[in-house]
Amino acid sequence: MSSEQKNTVSDHGVQQRIIAQLAKELSTESTVATWQVKAAVELLDSGSTVPFIARYRKEVTGTLSDSQLRLLEERLRYLRELEDRRVVVREAIAEADKLTDELSAAIAAAATKAELEDIYLPFKSKRRTKAQIAREAGLEPLADLLLSTPSTDPQQAATKYLNAEAGFAAEADVLSGARSIVTERVSQDVALAGELRERLWKTGKISASVSPTASTEGQGKYSDYLDYVANLDRLPSHRVLALLRGEREGVLNLQLAEADPHDEEAVAQARQGYENAITASLGLNVPTGAPAASWISQTVRVAWKARLLTRFESDLRSRLFDAAEDESVKIFASNLRDVLLAAPAGNKAVLGLDPGLRTGVKVAVVDLTGQCIETATIYPHAPVKKWDESLATLVQLAKKHGTSLIAVGNGTAGRETDRLAAEVIKALGDSKISKVIVSEAGASVYSASELASQELPDMDVSLRGAVSIARRLQDPLAELVKIDPKSIGVGQYQHDVTASKLDRALDAVVEDCVNAVGVDVNTASPALLSRVAGVGPRLSRNIVDHRNANGPFASRKALLKVPRLGAKAFEQCAGFLRITGGKEQLDASSVHPEAYDLAKKLQQAAEAQGRRLEELSVQDFVTEQFGEPTIRDVISELRRPARDPRGEFVTASLKEGVESLKDVKPGMILEGTVSNVAAFGAFVDLGVHQDGLIHVSAMSSKFISDPREVVSSGQIVKVKVLEVDSVRKRISLTLRLDDELPVAGEPNNNGASRQRKTTSAPPPSARGENQRGGQQNRKAGAQERQPAASGNTAMAEALRRAGLSR
Repeated sequence: MSSEQKNTVSDHGVQQRIIAQLAKELSTESTVATWQVKAAVELLDSGSTVPFIARYRKEVTGTLSDSQLRLLEERLRYLRELEDRRVVVREAIAEADKLTDELSAAIAAAATKAELEDIYLPFKSKRRTKAQIAREAGLEPLADLLLSTPSTDPQQAATKYLNAEAGFAAEADVLSGARSIVTERVSQDVALAGELRERLWKTGKISASVSPTASTEGQGKYSDYLDYVANLDRLPSHRVLALLRGEREGVLNLQLAEADPHDEEAVAQARQGYENAITASLGLNVPTGAPAASWISQTVRVAWKARLLTRFESDLRSRLFDAAEDESVKIFASNLRDVLLAAPAGNKAVLGLDPGLRTGVKVAVVDLTGQCIETATIYPHAPVKKWDESLATLVQLAKKHGTSLIAVGNGTAGRETDRLAAEVIKALGDSKISKVIVSEAGASVYSASELASQELPDMDVSLRGAVSIARRLQDPLAELVKIDPKSIGVGQYQHDVTASKLDRALDAVVEDCVNAVGVDVNTASPALLSRVAGVGPRLSRNIVDHRNANGPFASRKALLKVPRLGAKAFEQCAGFLRITGGKEQLDASSVHPEAYDLAKKLQQAAEAQGRRLEELSVQDFVTEQFGEPTIRDVISELRRPARDPRGEFVTASLKEGVESLKDVKPGMILEGTVSNVAAFGAFVDLGVHQDGLIHVSAMSSKFISDPREVVSSGQIVKVKVLEVDSVRKRISLTLRLDDELPVAGEPNNNGASRQRKTTSAPPPSARGENQRGGQQNRKAGAQERQPAASGNTAMAEALRRAGLSR
């Protein structure tokens, strides 16, 4: 067999192993067969996109969903990187002429990068270790003797191995060298390392203490964590990221230990367990009082504390971060999906208001197609206070352009401007006009972007934000794709996670959302077109340039005339691009051109049989190319062509007179919009510049582990105010409208609120935890030590119970 054939066989074996692993991982809720994974991998490798595979290749993959395909794509990347690293490790050890059959088998069996690095560790170092120097000096027989025969006197035995030239001039030096050999041997035991690492993960603790150099401000910010101990494997993601950030900022010192470091007896007992495991791995049976017992005991202690524990601390901190990062990215992606798929107001003329005080309120009118047709700047608020003049200007603009919606940004002076909008509607006397508070997160980012310069080249940067606010009411998806997803402000500790990983996840969400809705190729911006499957930035620009030069596309087939848009790109994108008003009605639907003949056969059959499409026998139309899933999708689309999957457009009714924190009182029932969902609860925009927090424990009468089971970003909710802390600017809310208000001195389980203008995640002190889950964990033995929060108010106690006190 040639070397090329051997590589082919080897590559095939690797591919089979990866496919089997992926099938196993995807079978968490329902069984996924290896043939499904194999088909999906082949499609991805051939250049097909996830949206295309999920929508138009259901028969090929056995109807794998887009979420399954995204997970498969991400894990495929990891497993292939693992295989590449496996090859590097094997070749490096072989090059050192130290590759054995046993090592080769261990390398092949390593399931994670961490396991692989454990194997590679002994061969990684380029410098000579203390153990190597001791071996070269001939001390290994002494180490073996002391381990195998504990009755040997270490001092007497060491005299036979004195070697001044090699640096072992005294018995103590010799015994230290022998100890280095044993500790290295222990640290290189892959099976032992795996066992002890997993034990430490399940039973170990992480503790935080204040750094001597921490500022008073820093200590206040991280007051929850100045004397904190928690179980490693039960630490919520938001707490992990808060602890690591506190360490990074020099406020906290973190320590990983076998048990609560405040309990010396527990630490000693746990440490003895690890040392016993090491002793057992060495096959030792040391009688009490044996001459070498003390040396062996000290050697085992050094092996654990100096070699293994130190290494495990780094490994498990990485594991903590990776898990917390995964959860943070998952939360951000989920929130982003909800925001992007928010219901559009549709083709309506909108008056957009970007609130401001000293610099004035920026005004932009956009027509039915989103084109900006007029702008202005008004000064209704302090210090200028031209209220009546501003009112007259807005009334005139609304009448002139026939606007039916007023979009008010939710930033500084948002509620005051919302009141102005209410007076505009009253002055117009038109019940058909309504006002809506709109999140302005990312509007300033868009205003200064290159894309905004291209779209609005002659407009002042300060006015572009008002245009964006108006457009995102018409179609949130079409407007928000122009902004870096990280600037939309729906993440949790987004600046603490790996940028590339977050970008991949968020880009995938944007792509899935855009393709789920579909894009009108004759009106879409380059930013929106670039998110269509198979298009990308270069092709999107080519499409727009061709559209500008030749007029609107009359059919999907006409896309093939666009430079660089070949057959493969057309296959991927055609089903997601819509052309309305063309000769081919199916061009306005999600039916892929490859299935047009099928669609027409279905229509003709329904007409000939005098039956509705859904009454047709699907089996009668199954072919080698199209199976039941595609046929059912085509029928569904023909029944409701070009249906927008987004919900109905609704807005929250903000309570009149409740415009700032001082207006919010306990017991009030208010309506608001969920602005962000975190691991511990949901923030709600009540229109008062600080979002209230519904802790997860106040979302339902039954136990809820994930707030997303109950609420989603952009959802309109009715809440009850439990407590207000005007000093800390915190509002505690509940979805249970029959909840009684806390009695002074008695805590509730809810949290607090955050500053509206924060586009990054709130500080650690504004992060909560599932209180009920916490209680369950403590019953199971997960002990957390936390200091008392300052203050004796009911709110302070509530925050202390929820883990949110400053």
